[in-house]
Amino acid sequence: MNDFDTNDSGAEPLLSIGEPGASGAENPDVGVIGAPRPAVPQRVPLAPRTKGCGSGAGSAGMTGTGEFRRLPSWLKIKLPGKGEYAETKALLREKRMVTVCEEARCPNLGHCWERGTATIMILGELCTRRCGFCAVAPGKPNGYVDWDEPRRVGESVEAMKLRHTVITSVCRDDLKDGGSTIFAMVIEEIRKRSTTKIEVLIPDFRGNAEQLQRVIDAHPDVINHNVETVERLHEVVRPSARYARSLEVLKRVAASGTGIKAKSGIMLGLGETDDEVRRTLEDLRAHDCHLLTIGQYLRPSEFHLPVIEYVHPDKFAYWKQVADELGFEGAASGPLVRSSYHADLLAGTVNDGESSKIDG
Repeated sequence: MNDFDTNDSGAEPLLSIGEPGASGAENPDVGVIGAPRPAVPQRVPLAPRTKGCGSGAGSAGMTGTGEFRRLPSWLKIKLPGKGEYAETKALLREKRMVTVCEEARCPNLGHCWERGTATIMILGELCTRRCGFCAVAPGKPNGYVDWDEPRRVGESVEAMKLRHTVITSVCRDDLKDGGSTIFAMVIEEIRKRSTTKIEVLIPDFRGNAEQLQRVIDAHPDVINHNVETVERLHEVVRPSARYARSLEVLKRVAASGTGIKAKSGIMLGLGETDDEVRRTLEDLRAHDCHLLTIGQYLRPSEFHLPVIEYVHPDKFAYWKQVADELGFEGAASGPLVRSSYHADLLAGTVNDGESSKIDG
């Protein structure tokens, strides 16, 4: 059996934690793993990752313990504050929206918010996994679910008037449904209020086919799931994930017969070789991935894996050419490219030079 045939969490029995929406009918698919406890999120302490490991990731890239390399000129970014930046920030605060732009310390925050775009992160601010590259805070959500969040997300998207909307989430391995119910509800609430194209960046749901199918059945336009790095480095970069499982997520999306585009992304600079990168791109195409992003890993803090290499823009241009030759429908490759960077352009929702806004 593969991961999509079993629940591989090894968890205790699942206990219901309540009901979605105001229907009053308890949803048996939503529960919390483990013993009953207050649904109060808790952060967990972090320790610096400075010594690397046998996989090759984190074994270089520092000038000393906890020190960072100086950024090359092509990674310098401008400060935010122009265009629609202030309006975007005010709207997100009003609706109490969490964004991956802030939580993951995205270098493109200023650029995207000036365009009036932002990637909304649902299901809280704490992730049940601790990936070696990610700035999102790890913790114990303890089954906390905000059932009003889908409505607020729908209203936020309506107010932003975007032609293409990206929704992502933390991993919620504490929930029986992996957070898939909220994903489906968010998509439904957006559809009620907007004609925007909807892209969701999802976790792997630990290989649970029903949870993935729940998102597919909600009919977003794009389902993105990142492999993040080459297979050899998964053990340290994504210790709670599996390379083959992530490929299977993409394969199932593409094979669903819904017309949903499958999208994925990888980071460079963690110690991967050129042969490994090419193999990863080939694997993605073999699993019918349509859209691809390739970007530079940037170390968020001393608690994360060090950068081994700052890859030159010319190399990113080369990988873009390789992706095109392999047959990806769209590929974005550059030092500052991230999963949702210019997602509307990559998916073909807008053309270069067109407004991201519905009323543009």
